Amino acid sequence: MEVLIPIITMGALSFLFSFGLVFAYKKLKVEEDPKIEEVSEMLPQANCGACGYSGCRAFAEAVVRGDAAANGCPVGGEEVANKVAEALGIKAGEVIKKVVRVLCRGTQDAAKNRGVYLGISTCYASHLIGGNKQCSYGCLSYGDCVRVCPFDALYMGEAGLPVVMEEKCTACGKCVDACPRNLLELHPISQEIFVFCHSLDRGPTARKVCKNACIACGICVRACPEAIVLENNLAKILDYKKIDPETIPDIEKCPTGAIGRLRKDDEG
Repeated sequence: MEVLIPIITMGALSFLFSFGLVFAYKKLKVEEDPKIEEVSEMLPQANCGACGYSGCRAFAEAVVRGDAAANGCPVGGEEVANKVAEALGIKAGEVIKKVVRVLCRGTQDAAKNRGVYLGISTCYASHLIGGNKQCSYGCLSYGDCVRVCPFDALYMGEAGLPVVMEEKCTACGKCVDACPRNLLELHPISQEIFVFCHSLDRGPTARKVCKNACIACGICVRACPEAIVLENNLAKILDYKKIDPETIPDIEKCPTGAIGRLRKDDEG
């Protein structure tokens, strides 16, 4: 009898607690909009975070709430944007395709090495000790950006720089975050003029460590002062839309090729 009393008591308490949980669930549960599941199933399920949310499900919830635009998924592009907009009865908005650009031309031939690097073969590890190249701003060539790309849109080229395959790039931004020197940027695919250098060294020093570095000569600025300036020994494009196509040949007179159009070796 002494054994039965605690068993009965525990059983009664378990039943009471279970009943309380069921009652609380029914009273406090929040009904989910069925549109969330519908929109979520339309998304590519890449869960890359490029939309600004933690994953496709979170993005779907935000779109249904009205906190995110239907065209906010760069991976899905225009096709997914139109499907989501149709399901919710809203306008998709214009989808501008973006791709990542590698803004460095510090190839193995152009950029001088400090010596033989024997550390961990990652850009991040190399960057922590100053890098394996004399240029403190250029690509470290260990392919951190390539490894994090979930769409195989990058590969390391023979010149020692990552190469972008436009048709595979979804602008998820993972490679941008992976570069410790911020050499990768997302740009509209239609944009073709870039500054392919991040060095803030004075011209003679920059040219000494990399043949393709910006030397702050000002040729590009004089060619298009409305859009390009010099800041901290480096050419900077303030407004891509203000670049007059007729001035591009003059801009490309840059003696080191640090600014200009994309080349075949910049993209696959």
